[in-house]
Amino acid sequence: MRRLDHWFLSLSTRKIAAILISIDVLLSMIALWTAFSLRLGEWHIPIGSQWLLFCISPILAVPIFIRLGLYHAIIRYIGGQVLWVIFQAVTLSSLAFSVIVVFTIFDDVPKTVPILNWLTLLLLIGGSRFIARWWFADAYARLGGDVAKDCYSKKVIIYGAGNAGIQLASALICAQEFKPVAFIDDDKSLQRQKVNGLRIYSMMSLSYLIERHGAADLLLAIPSATRARRNEIIRLLEPYPVHVRTVPRMTDIAQGKIKFDELQEVDIADLLSRDSVAPDQTLLHANIAKKIVMVTGSGGTIGSELCRQIITLQPAKLILFELNEFALYSIQKELNHAVSLLGHSKKFEIIALLGSVVDETRINKICKTLKVQTIYHAAAYKHVPLVEQNPCEAIKNNIYGTLSIAQTAIKNKVETFVLISTDKAVRPTSTMGATKRFAELILQGLSLGTHSTRFTMVRFGNVLGSSGSVIPLFREQIARGGPVTVTDPRILRYFMTIPEAAQLVIQAGAMGKGGDVFVLDMGEPIRILDLAKRMIHLSGLEIKDETHPKGEIEISYTGLRPGEKLFEELLIGNDISETAHCRIMRAEEEVIPLTDLFQSLGELKLAVKQDNLKLMREILEQSVSGFKPQCELNDLLLKEEQKISSNLSKNKKKPLMLVSKNRQQKTNKK
Repeated sequence: MRRLDHWFLSLSTRKIAAILISIDVLLSMIALWTAFSLRLGEWHIPIGSQWLLFCISPILAVPIFIRLGLYHAIIRYIGGQVLWVIFQAVTLSSLAFSVIVVFTIFDDVPKTVPILNWLTLLLLIGGSRFIARWWFADAYARLGGDVAKDCYSKKVIIYGAGNAGIQLASALICAQEFKPVAFIDDDKSLQRQKVNGLRIYSMMSLSYLIERHGAADLLLAIPSATRARRNEIIRLLEPYPVHVRTVPRMTDIAQGKIKFDELQEVDIADLLSRDSVAPDQTLLHANIAKKIVMVTGSGGTIGSELCRQIITLQPAKLILFELNEFALYSIQKELNHAVSLLGHSKKFEIIALLGSVVDETRINKICKTLKVQTIYHAAAYKHVPLVEQNPCEAIKNNIYGTLSIAQTAIKNKVETFVLISTDKAVRPTSTMGATKRFAELILQGLSLGTHSTRFTMVRFGNVLGSSGSVIPLFREQIARGGPVTVTDPRILRYFMTIPEAAQLVIQAGAMGKGGDVFVLDMGEPIRILDLAKRMIHLSGLEIKDETHPKGEIEISYTGLRPGEKLFEELLIGNDISETAHCRIMRAEEEVIPLTDLFQSLGELKLAVKQDNLKLMREILEQSVSGFKPQCELNDLLLKEEQKISSNLSKNKKKPLMLVSKNRQQKTNKK
């Protein structure tokens, strides 16, 4: 049997098509003979001119079958749509056959034979295709040997017996990488029924299904469910020893970002207990539509997402300003492709420019030449431990970069300037948080001046999946078998999806009147330890600890990193007011007079020039309300200098000690 499989599957497509045509010729004759026999009620032997009909039938059928592509389909992948093509092909050939029977010399043919011929031919052609499909699939499995066995050992349960679940099951059966064994669905009217040979069960039967079939994977096929509902289902699945994965969301499929049958790990956004709010289109378009928009840090996590959303709002031009060459190239390439898919009337220019926000001459030239109207300032050093180790560069970029671009915006009469801030700017314990709060103070101070530029700040917490965030780190650690590292079991963080954060930034920027600090509603804070545990459980693995020594993944605690807080805050004071958007709040906070601010900036600039780290920190502590450094100065170069200095002092002491020892020896001899 294996030899036959190998011989047949090694044939070229033309040879296989020739074999199929020969079979169809034979089947068309058998169908006609069966039609005569059924009509006459006996095994019929053709007589006279009837033999000619047995030649005409395949001559009519085969060209029609070829024309409709019946021999171009890959047999082992044929599905329900092929039935419609077969129906069309058989019906057309039967109609042609009927015309010949009725309007030519074949008077001895009963009138019902063409109808019976159509029915039997439909049954034989359709049945033969699905028998061949079964045989081919089985042949591939037999030839696949151990590989096929390994693939089929991955038995999966599909949660959701709707259209998405049924399509997923069909795709998996064809691909043979997973073997669906059952459906689970909450709809009681569907339970105990069968789809594609798979029975539909309730959630209560999950333990039984896992034990009976040895299923190690569960696939969520509910792409249209709300985030709250998905979160609820995921929580129910956590205790079970299955690896939970999901099919993409309908929006991602529709936008061509991902294929339907491309399985993903559970989106951490589904672990958030709230759904995003529909945006206000008026606010979205206010600062972007038909305007020249510039995004600094356009290659970063938030900057790139801002650009993706901006191109859907039809700006006159979009200027990408980025220091990192590869990041700029990547986002430019992505956006150009997205714009090329728009209609001709909706296309606009995307300009990619390299440069640093500290370079005021460069920024001034850009704003002046391109007539920039709106700036989203997302360029910043944000990684807390790295900034703590390189504080001088963070001050230059986060503080003086913001000052440089803000003053240039005023000079060139830019209409709107939106700063992307952070919750770490509230009562900061790190240099990064202090520099971002100082940047806010600069914009608040400049807003008191007489000019036409509206400065707005938008403050929010962590975004899911951003560069350097815990989510990609946890995934990587789980994939390699652990341990999963958590800084402290008590640490809490606010989280928001990247698209929602960017969308709210755009809307908040449109509501600003000048000097506004907007705070985004981040929902409830999430304990990082709980997040790590959920990700381990949803990977189908067990946590290894004292109570479960046979678990697969261990969680280790590394301690808070320099500058890191246990709890992040979004407000400095309690003075807060609502806005037109339910997820955006306006904070009323202390503003430093412009004269005092510029005095501090002058002193800070001198400290940076002298590389006086101690003075830099003192100025930040005096200027930024609530700044209480969580650690001592942690600059890497300073540490290296201290090491070198320490080694030199040790080396200088050694000769003195030797001289002293020699003198003592001489004295003893005397």
